[in-house]
Amino acid sequence: MLGPSDLVLCGPPIAHIPLLDRLAPAQKAGFAAVSVTPGDLWALDEQGVSLRDLSVRLSDHGLQLAEVDCIGCWLPSHAHAPADARFRELLLTLTPERVIDLAAQAGARSVVAVEMMGVTPSLDEAAEAFARICDLAAEHDLPVHIEFLPFGGIADLAAAWAIVEAAGRPNGGLTLDSWHLFRSGSTLQQLAAIPGERIFTVQINDAPARPGADLFEETMTGRLLPGEGDFDLTGFIRTLDQIGSRAPIGVEVFSQTQAGATMDQISMAWASSARATIEKARNSDER
Repeated sequence: MLGPSDLVLCGPPIAHIPLLDRLAPAQKAGFAAVSVTPGDLWALDEQGVSLRDLSVRLSDHGLQLAEVDCIGCWLPSHAHAPADARFRELLLTLTPERVIDLAAQAGARSVVAVEMMGVTPSLDEAAEAFARICDLAAEHDLPVHIEFLPFGGIADLAAAWAIVEAAGRPNGGLTLDSWHLFRSGSTLQQLAAIPGERIFTVQINDAPARPGADLFEETMTGRLLPGEGDFDLTGFIRTLDQIGSRAPIGVEVFSQTQAGATMDQISMAWASSARATIEKARNSDER
């Protein structure tokens, strides 16, 4: 079982590096698990590497498979998303059935659900759709967690938590990404009111206090390593600990400054900055 002392190497920012090439560097840097995209797993199939082979290779490197990120087409209104919606054609292929089946075959720990097409659902629509995802995933003993995005239709912590509560499924919970939390205007006080057991995945990264002009561009290219920016990551981690979150902590840094860096360099930088940030939060005399 992964827990709050375990680090996860998050796959989406390093999708340009083949999955199997990430394993040895992740192990060397001390990560306990990796998260992946559906595309990572489909690429393995194209290379003739079965998901069973992947499980063996993960085990050989002392790694677990955390979440599959993500289900992108799960709301009824996604079928009518604007034609110019970002990543629309890709997201329409990321249906609950496809991604959950893939995650189950790969032995993943859980699955992420996001809204990235700019569709803002009613609470009733979103809760019913999320409950359906959870029921599908429950057949494979998989948890599902909503990741809110400030530029998406589920834009903040309050909206995501309302959906989870209304859906009423025990395997339904939240993904908490520090960039999305702070850039959405969500607060640590709101986080403190959520039961820790409903936080299924945590992702940390940093950014300047002042947001960029284009939030989408910033989230995809301008994140900083934990500790390099102005987010209250100490308060973030302490709040998670106070509410009893048992989720592992992933590191997810989309940054143009790491373009050209090797997988060894990326994994070491992510792990060392995350460990320093977590240690500061949990061991500081300022507590």
